Amino acid sequence: MVFKRLLGSLGVGGPTVDTVLDPGAARPGGALTGQVHLKGGDADFDIEHITLELVARVEAEHDGGESEGVVAFERFTVGGGFRLAAGEPHSVPFTLMLPWETPITELYGQGLGIVLGVRTELAVAGAKDKGDLDQLAVAPLPVQEAILEALGQLGFGFKSADLEYGRIGGTGQQLPFYQEIELAPAPQYAHQVNEIELTFLAGPGGMEVVLEADKRGGFFSEGHDALTRFTVGLHDSRDWNTEVDGWIRQLVEHRASYGSHSSYGHDGHHGHYGHDDHHHEGHRSGPGMGTVVAAGAAGLAVGVVGGMVAAEVVDEVGDFFEGDEEEEG
Repeated sequence: MVFKRLLGSLGVGGPTVDTVLDPGAARPGGALTGQVHLKGGDADFDIEHITLELVARVEAEHDGGESEGVVAFERFTVGGGFRLAAGEPHSVPFTLMLPWETPITELYGQGLGIVLGVRTELAVAGAKDKGDLDQLAVAPLPVQEAILEALGQLGFGFKSADLEYGRIGGTGQQLPFYQEIELAPAPQYAHQVNEIELTFLAGPGGMEVVLEADKRGGFFSEGHDALTRFTVGLHDSRDWNTEVDGWIRQLVEHRASYGSHSSYGHDGHHGHYGHDDHHHEGHRSGPGMGTVVAAGAAGLAVGVVGGMVAAEVVDEVGDFFEGDEEEEG
């Protein structure tokens, strides 16, 4: 699907901008392509630069609770330095590379509730206009998809996903925020944890997988559990069901070992990390995570929290980004 949004004009009689992303979801570390379509205004204008900015809706936790805002996490200048004649159409094709840690917004075509956008900034004779936004869809890398599918096969259910402002201590995190995918535990772990939180931190040389057991007591209480962190290659081929089940077992063991005395390794705190060196035999098969997410997005899965139909997510993007200038303030 092509997302078109008229970005409006730069003052009365100024040029108009329409940024069109090419169809299909992009991937972390991959190319995002499209075109910026300009239409000249009532007079000739000098186009100083055309800049695309990647933005995300991010949550921040603090003493007063939670708040939301818009964070810009990458900028690309894709054109400029030319004169646009009155009424003249002009198109600027672009190809830009997404950061490796770009959050995923969908799995098997189902939206996860993550809001990303591409904002176009046009600078004309010293004046800048950030206009509106186009929705950005990002699908998982194959290794991310394989891990999520294994979790579904093991019986874990998708609950929700969000972006959290801050850093996970001890990792190679690059962006000022990270994605958390919240999962309901498989039946065999339901008596030990209420929720598993999963974060992917991909890079050109591999990917860190960070798992955390449910923070039972809330953010500032003593309910935090040990983090476990594993490193995988971007093109690894493993028995992912066995591998991921081993990760969960190690996480649960950390929970039992450290209990409420462990710290929440975010933003300078030190978590307890482990590396999986063993394969664990035995796992239960079930629906893949794709099936679980599809059911969750439609609000059908038992225990699903905050599921949304994909169309509702699209509507939410439009409503949210219309007020993004105020959010930034």
